[in-house]
Amino acid sequence: MMRSLLVFLAACACLLSPYTRAADTLPLVEIYMPSPCLACIDWGSYLADRGFRVVYKETADMAAVKKRLKVPAAVESVHTAVVGGYFVEGHAYAEDIHELLRDKPKARGIAVPGLPRGAPGRELSNPTCETACTMLDNTSGEREVRRELFNTLLVKPDGSTSIWARH
Repeated sequence: MMRSLLVFLAACACLLSPYTRAADTLPLVEIYMPSPCLACIDWGSYLADRGFRVVYKETADMAAVKKRLKVPAAVESVHTAVVGGYFVEGHAYAEDIHELLRDKPKARGIAVPGLPRGAPGRELSNPTCETACTMLDNTSGEREVRRELFNTLLVKPDGSTSIWARH
């Protein structure tokens, strides 16, 4: 019940986005995620704020989703999205997705492996984040977001990767 409520509230937030009209021209992003996954919902909200239409699909079997979409194990993250015939694995920037949809490379999709701190959906202070999204400053007690450098990878048809973008 609680996780369904979270997904419902996130979907409502997407509908209230100031970019709703722009979203009519962008393809739908289907986000497959375990439940509950607040960082996954935050990433979907980030995309909605940038004009994408977003639908959340909770599943208990993420391994089956990744296998069906041929996401290589080396680039896996928590959630997997589908947009415009490509997969988007992990916390990718909207700009990287726009570029993917514009350039239409021969590829399976793009991926941000793991859970890099500071990536979209991982930049906010989230007390339920299991991987240290925020760190406490020992002298002041204030929360400080720590960012990691990371790459968005292009996953080619044969499963090999190349760097799509650096962040």
